[in-house]
Amino acid sequence: MTSTLDTDWAIHARRLADALRDNGDLCSQAWHAAITAVPRHLLVPRAFEQDNTGSWTQFDTADAPERVYSPETLITALENVGAHQQPISSSTKPDLMVRMLETLDVHDGHRVLEIGTGTGYNAALVAHRLGDSQVFSVDVDPDLVDVARRRLAAAGFLPTLAAVDGAAGLPEHAPYDRIIATCSVPAVPWAWAEQLAPDGAILVDLKIAHSAGNLVHLQHTGDRLEGHFTSRWAAFMAMRSGRTSAPAARADAAPGGTARTTDAPDEPWKTASVVWFLAQLRLPANTMVTYNLDPATRTPVATTLSTTDGSWARVELGGDTVTEAGDTLLWPYVEWAYQQWNDAGQPLWDRLGLTVTPEHHTVWLDHPDGDYHWQLA
Repeated sequence: MTSTLDTDWAIHARRLADALRDNGDLCSQAWHAAITAVPRHLLVPRAFEQDNTGSWTQFDTADAPERVYSPETLITALENVGAHQQPISSSTKPDLMVRMLETLDVHDGHRVLEIGTGTGYNAALVAHRLGDSQVFSVDVDPDLVDVARRRLAAAGFLPTLAAVDGAAGLPEHAPYDRIIATCSVPAVPWAWAEQLAPDGAILVDLKIAHSAGNLVHLQHTGDRLEGHFTSRWAAFMAMRSGRTSAPAARADAAPGGTARTTDAPDEPWKTASVVWFLAQLRLPANTMVTYNLDPATRTPVATTLSTTDGSWARVELGGDTVTEAGDTLLWPYVEWAYQQWNDAGQPLWDRLGLTVTPEHHTVWLDHPDGDYHWQLA
């Protein structure tokens, strides 16, 4: 059966490009032309949506042109983790994608390496802008890469794709003028720096824990990568290594608990993301965040931080009470981060920067030689 998208997809694609331009996400005519010219529905023929019970169902994007040609993330692959399914691949929100491409600042003749092929949509946009021979993209999943290659070819694009661990980059085709990662990493692999041209740049989502971090735009300067985080917060799925994810370890909560007051925000990952980022510099690496629900209304009434040694800290939502128990007091790390943030003048993301060397990741405020520095573990 012929879909209406087989004949009128270009109308929807242009509407998307116009909407991205009108909303201020897209400034360059070259990227407007790319959004208009790339048939997203061919690269994302099916996607998954989650209902209010947590169950996932698949739908054909040809039946939903208003969704496939919209600023919407489309979940394209799931994996089983314990008794649940979780997304492992997606077609990123086009508004975020074009903001990243604008920030990447590519020019004619540039060679671009993409970490995280996914559906191939972003690779197609870059290939339209620079030409197939200038675009390289890697993903860890060979089946995903094969599908993306076939769909890209059907859409008229032939960038170089490879099924490899993204942390290693793609050294056989280096150097690259730009590297863009459409997945998050807990640290920037130095292999990427080694594959950059001397004046190259990297745009990557640095997430040292869940929701703790942001996009950072790094310039290759001598023996380091250095640059600022972007002003608008964004998040990507974590880069995979090819190993199946295991359910997070849990431990029995420590008994009792001591209540006290706190002035730190009860949901810093939502209301003060810089605070949550700084807190993760000290919180144990296995810290989990869960919500406590009212048994009658099933609405959140508190959040709990917990670790596998049984320590926990429960914070009442909308209040100033924290209850703690266990050998590791967790909430003081959030309070330390909140104090650091206040002392620094409550900076937004674009005042924070990052310096990466082979040995260290250093976060700084305003300038690499400024008064505030924090080391990533």
